[in-house]
Amino acid sequence: MASAAEQLAGNLNFSAFSKATELKQRIWFTLIALMVYRLATYLPLPGIDPIALEQMFSQNQSGILGMLDLFNGGAIQRMSIIALGIMPYISSSIIMQLASSMSVRLKELKKEGESGRRKINQYTRYGTVILCIVQSYAIATGLESNIAVDPGMFFRMTTVITLVGGTMFLVWLGEQITARGVGNGISLIIFAGIVAQLPIAIVSTLDMSAKGTLGGPLVIVALLVMVVAVIALIVFVERAQRRVLIQYPKRQQANGMSQGEQSHMPLKLNTAGVIPPIFASSLLMLPMSLAGFASEDSPEWITTATALLGPGQPLYMLFYVLGIVFFCFFYTALVFNPDETADNLKKYGGFVPGIRPGNNTAKYLDYVLTRLTVVGAIYLCAICLLPEILRAQYAIPFYFGGTSLLIVVNVTMDTVGQVHSHLMAHQYEGLMKKSKLRGGKRRRR
Repeated sequence: MASAAEQLAGNLNFSAFSKATELKQRIWFTLIALMVYRLATYLPLPGIDPIALEQMFSQNQSGILGMLDLFNGGAIQRMSIIALGIMPYISSSIIMQLASSMSVRLKELKKEGESGRRKINQYTRYGTVILCIVQSYAIATGLESNIAVDPGMFFRMTTVITLVGGTMFLVWLGEQITARGVGNGISLIIFAGIVAQLPIAIVSTLDMSAKGTLGGPLVIVALLVMVVAVIALIVFVERAQRRVLIQYPKRQQANGMSQGEQSHMPLKLNTAGVIPPIFASSLLMLPMSLAGFASEDSPEWITTATALLGPGQPLYMLFYVLGIVFFCFFYTALVFNPDETADNLKKYGGFVPGIRPGNNTAKYLDYVLTRLTVVGAIYLCAICLLPEILRAQYAIPFYFGGTSLLIVVNVTMDTVGQVHSHLMAHQYEGLMKKSKLRGGKRRRR
């Protein structure tokens, strides 16, 4: 019976999907946009010596350049026009969110609704352009020493203009995916970059195993088991909720007193989602990406800082953990306000059993949310430190698990959720049309 019911539900979902013309258009638009993004990673910067670039990247791919290349889908290895990727926009978003929590003017803009959100997005784009100019000029200066065919001011200007334009194109493309596709445009671009690099990394791992540098077949089997376990853990934690019981009092109706209603307020175990590791990574990448392109004549302190803050180093792991913990609490405080939630509950007559409405409810919700955030931060730190330990201790050549799998699994779950919501909306519209048609026929009779 259960299998028959599941098969019937699958047939209904398939039939609903086949009739959802708008959803199919959104999916096709998203796929075409991601294909355009992947094609852009193969368009090289003008004036670059490809042989010298390949030699430079092969010497530094185990460091920060390799980590940056993972998120940019191989754009750095080919030094394409979108080599900066989407990270400057994420860094600018971090700065704007930090500023909005301290600036009275930005707080007022957030309360203005859609118009305020547009202004904040505009400020974020301005910040993205500034960060892109700084990073692209540093990259152009670093490339001049060994990789540029015709170094000089003209090469710097063309490199800066091209890289800034490439990043702003990705920002625009992500916004188009969000508006016309299945949503989560920026996340899907990062997702596409990671997924595009995974086959190359798998082939590299198998090649190392065949040569004996990584280990025998048992090591590969252990890695596969670990990946499956990490995926299962991510799915379990991302779906985990702490349901706070909400009680509504009895109400007077025409037929007498109505029974008091009960509902639940779902609080996710990981409220911040994938934002903390992305924000922490982007902040660490910002200075290290500039140092990664530094020439051999750079000051000694830059070389020392690059070595200490390289992936797999203890100081890098420490700052990474601190960044994840900070952004877990910071982002959770942005998306959930206990005082505002308690006031809304009090306004509509709801209360937590055993807790007085108002300030006591706000303190209780803050207490519960703090405990959940601590557990979520520990989970994110463990997941994200896993690839660093594998690289440092066991020389695994790419990020099995960790941040990459966290992003891939979260974005996949969010995208599936978006598709389901579009299907539900389509089915609801179909039911409304049928009910109107039936109502019209009855009136005619």
